[in-house]
Amino acid sequence: MWVTPEEVLVAHALWVSERANPFFILQRRKGHGKGGGFTGLLVGTLDVVLDSSARVAPYRILLQTGDSQVYWSIACGCSRKDITTHWEWLETNLLQTLSIFDNDEDITTFVKGKISVRCTCSWLGKGIIAEENKSKQAQEEEDSGKFREAELKMRKLFGMPEEEKLVNYYSCSFWKGRVPRQGWLYLTVNHICFYSFLLGKEVTLVIQWTDVTRLEKNATLLFPESVRVSTRDTEHFFSMFLNINDTFKLMEQLATIAMRQLLDNEGFAADHSLPKPCKTLKNVSALKRDLDARAKNERYRALFRLTQDERLDGHTDCTLWAPFAKMHVTGQLFISNNYICFASREEDLCNLIIPLREVSVVEKADSSSVLPCPVSISTKNKMNFLFANLKDRDFLVQRISDFLQRTPDRMWSDANPIGSLGSSGLPSSSPGTAGASQAQRHYHPGLPTAAQGLLHIYQKDAPEDPGPRAAKEKMKEESWKIHFFEFGRGVCMYRTSKTRELVLNGLPQSLRGELWLLFSGAQNEMATHPGYYSDLLEQAMGRCSLATEEIERDLHRSMPEHRAFQNEMGIAALRRVLTAYAHRNPGIGYCQAMNIVASVLLLYCTEEEAFWLLVALCERMLPDYYNTRVVGALVDQGVFEELTKACLPLLYEHMQELGVISTISLSWFLTLFLSVMPFDSAVLLVDCFFFEGIKVIFQVALAVLHDNMDALLACNDEGEAMTILGRFLDNVVNKQTVSPPIPHLHALLTSGDQPPPEIDVFDLIKSSYEKFGSLRSDVIEQMRFKQRLKVIQSLEDTAKRSVVRAMMTESAFSIEELEELFCLFKAKHITSCYWGASSSAAANRHDPSLPYLEQYRIDLGQFCQLFAALAPWVCGLHTPILAARLFRLLDRNKDGLVNFKEFITGLSGMYHGDMTEKLKLLYKLHLNPEAESALEATHFFTDDGSSEDDLREAAEGGGDGEDKKEDKVKDYKYYLRMWAKEKEPEKETIKDLPRMCQEHFIELCKTLYNMFSEEPREQELYHSIATVASLLLRIGEVAKKFTNNGAKGAKAPAPSPLPPAAAASAAAVQPEGEEWCREGSSEQSQDVCKALAEAQLDSLPSPPPPQPLQGSDEDGRDDTSVSSYSMVSTGSLPCDDIADDTVLIGCGEQRRGSVVDSDWSITFEQMLASVLTEAPLVDYFEKKGDIQNKMAACKAQRNVERQISSSSDHELAQNSV
Repeated sequence: MWVTPEEVLVAHALWVSERANPFFILQRRKGHGKGGGFTGLLVGTLDVVLDSSARVAPYRILLQTGDSQVYWSIACGCSRKDITTHWEWLETNLLQTLSIFDNDEDITTFVKGKISVRCTCSWLGKGIIAEENKSKQAQEEEDSGKFREAELKMRKLFGMPEEEKLVNYYSCSFWKGRVPRQGWLYLTVNHICFYSFLLGKEVTLVIQWTDVTRLEKNATLLFPESVRVSTRDTEHFFSMFLNINDTFKLMEQLATIAMRQLLDNEGFAADHSLPKPCKTLKNVSALKRDLDARAKNERYRALFRLTQDERLDGHTDCTLWAPFAKMHVTGQLFISNNYICFASREEDLCNLIIPLREVSVVEKADSSSVLPCPVSISTKNKMNFLFANLKDRDFLVQRISDFLQRTPDRMWSDANPIGSLGSSGLPSSSPGTAGASQAQRHYHPGLPTAAQGLLHIYQKDAPEDPGPRAAKEKMKEESWKIHFFEFGRGVCMYRTSKTRELVLNGLPQSLRGELWLLFSGAQNEMATHPGYYSDLLEQAMGRCSLATEEIERDLHRSMPEHRAFQNEMGIAALRRVLTAYAHRNPGIGYCQAMNIVASVLLLYCTEEEAFWLLVALCERMLPDYYNTRVVGALVDQGVFEELTKACLPLLYEHMQELGVISTISLSWFLTLFLSVMPFDSAVLLVDCFFFEGIKVIFQVALAVLHDNMDALLACNDEGEAMTILGRFLDNVVNKQTVSPPIPHLHALLTSGDQPPPEIDVFDLIKSSYEKFGSLRSDVIEQMRFKQRLKVIQSLEDTAKRSVVRAMMTESAFSIEELEELFCLFKAKHITSCYWGASSSAAANRHDPSLPYLEQYRIDLGQFCQLFAALAPWVCGLHTPILAARLFRLLDRNKDGLVNFKEFITGLSGMYHGDMTEKLKLLYKLHLNPEAESALEATHFFTDDGSSEDDLREAAEGGGDGEDKKEDKVKDYKYYLRMWAKEKEPEKETIKDLPRMCQEHFIELCKTLYNMFSEEPREQELYHSIATVASLLLRIGEVAKKFTNNGAKGAKAPAPSPLPPAAAASAAAVQPEGEEWCREGSSEQSQDVCKALAEAQLDSLPSPPPPQPLQGSDEDGRDDTSVSSYSMVSTGSLPCDDIADDTVLIGCGEQRRGSVVDSDWSITFEQMLASVLTEAPLVDYFEKKGDIQNKMAACKAQRNVERQISSSSDHELAQNSV
């Protein structure tokens, strides 16, 4: 590009002059391109290590004048082609003009003026382009100039498109064997890339995030303070980072995004609503800021149990006046769009959540030396909170005021509650539904379960128990009343260590539902979405889906031993809650174990409260637990194994030998011990879970293993260990419960003659906190990340094996070939999710509810790429046309997408089909699509499923038709036979294929001509194609004449396409025509000879013999056909490119003009018989293809790793700003 002239004092340092004239010098930087010696290697190495290659273009043009030692840089280029273009322009437009100047200063001034004008024009052009792409330019402006240079370098080095965004880059060492290679690590949204150039050795590494199976930070003697990135095939080590912790956190985030893409097919979407920084941050991209903000939001939401759409606006250090302790508590104040939260610096000392909808007054209090910069916040329930030691009090109060203005008192009353939740994606309810009477709605205030929980309904008439258990329950209630008085009640309650003590002692039944809603955060969602559950039910109830069928099947299996679910009231309430959630979240729908959890929630909560608690469980507290593959439970199962290994190493080794941990823990986590422990005991664990989160479940599980360690170590098999643990959990009792005893079915079945002693659940919980209370939530999240990579990649491998097993019987590919093809097909689908303009449409192609064979689908563009890389029929420039024809043929449902099963079906036919199958495939690819549709419609409408026996019975029925009809209704075997007949796939024969017209026959010949490039017998194949084409042309003419004669004899016009009678007549004569063409026999009927004579009325004199080629036609023909070719014989097909308007003729015949003969046609049988006459064609189509080399080449295109011994031309354009 032209650059504003800049003075260069030292022109030849680190540069090599390649061209020169009296006024200009073209130079190449040492270390770029070939040659350069040791100095070039050293310069190239320094450019890479110091990251200067992104800012210094490898080519430049200097202006020199006379004997002056001062040079002016006027142009630079990233490649030799670019700089040569500028050099030629200078020689053409300026060189002769400069020779007439007498003064060197005039020359310099003239050239500088010309170059400045060209730079201005270039910038004006860029300005116009930028004006058309304002949004893209605005986003790029957020990134620093140096970062944009690094992004350009990344795209140049690794061949990435513009859609691939760089997040950040770091200087580090990549360990190539035992030798570290210093270079640059580029972390993009979808790839890990590394580049190093040291002393002529270039190392390039590209890894997709979706291929990463393990990512960990470790420190060993060989790899000090390094990051290990593992894939299914190799391991890579990176070390010597300036800040390894920040780098690893970013790598974790990007790997998590990739795993989410594999799990839910959700690509990365940048958040463009982030506030712009007050100044451009050095080497920090907008994407990096986006990911940092996401990480902070996730920690903030997890800490305070907030909804997924809550976004942190900022946080600051402060103190909070704690009236219950008469002291100021040091901590951090968090502000988001709907909440003000506080967390003490000392864990569990004091946490506070203040919804903005509850705030009435925010004011600045009087400042003093004891209480500097205080802010007072008052709520509607008369609670006051005093924050002090705020650094920027005025700004904080202004931000809170801004958020309060966006939060009116009735923010959700006028809006559609369903439309307010973006995650649900539900349509708004119609006015008719909104205006329906309460009695007609599925959920209304008149329902018993709309006002109270099922347990209260069934125990309200029970007599009071004056025993010690009831007294203990009263004491719990009084303790909570005192707590509410001191710490507040509701969402704004102070949450302290005292709160935890009360929870561990068990929640009273009368307050359990209220406190579950409070601790889980479900109360906030329910308060901000009034009427959502009722409107959701109106849309969900009455619809039939796979989820509703599974719900109906499991309704009566949900706590059948409990009285509340032995009648229609409890069953109906459970049905409504599960159906509503399945409709809200179709991605989850319904999963087994949800019914058990939801039934327990309904015992203590109203229907609407139970629904919002289920939302909190499935979407926040137990993420991915209840999807189709229970990924979250499998992840926590792996975490539990890792915790067992760390806390109980001796037991872990023995349990691994027995394989018990993976068997028992899944049910523990999915149902929160509700299915394996007596109800009254398990509900206490649910109390702790809603307050503490998942870590209490891990603690109790470890405590169960610890208490049974001796017995488990003595076990010899898996069954014995499971029996010991099962009987232990069956006898965990709650001696303080006031509810009537509920029989535990599993305990009744496994009690035996001598049941083990009872274990008090409070002792078990206390033991778990004493022995394993040091578990931290952040440590568990770190373990979850590690296990998530392992679990999801394991599930992907399982899916691949399932696909391979299913396709083994339907294709001739080997297991290894099918696995590799599935990986390539899936990679093409995943790539479409983050590259290309239609990424959102591509993401919708993945349907987890479908079989594995049909889950991933690709469009025409991706299919053409795979076809060109893998198909054996590569036709040069004609390949995309052939791929589009095959795509059309495979896409049976006409949705513009092809799944893996359809893809393999087409590929297997090309590689492993016999000659007839391959020719039939080629024939069908060149048929008219309308003819194929007509053929399918004919089969559909003529195949009515009635057999000859059925028709005969109907004809002979006579007067007793009614009796036979009645017998037929009762004969179920008849319907089974009919059903089986409908399920049988129709076998297509060659006679079912429609005729091919002349226009499509020409296309078929063009395809065959382009298929034989680089074949050993290429010339023979060209001769054979010419002979077969001429033969088929004569056959088509014969068929046309007989068809016309048949039509004249019937005194009817000959329509196009041929009517059945004419087609039958032509078919009867065609075999004779074929035999005549093949053998040249003179013993044919006079009709055939007459028809052939009439077909050649317009023929010209025979052309002269073919002339030898003069010169080479390689530039004028397809680049894939590089061998010589010639005219084979008189009347045969010429072996050069066939134009679109060409009409092929035979026996020297040439039709007048270029109009295609619409009456001409051939059948597949005629084509097959003609090909059989040519041995080269038979050998070509009988040859079995080998896909291994093509798959290896396709895999190599992903640039997993390469090392080049010579210096590479790593060239980049200068990014002038």
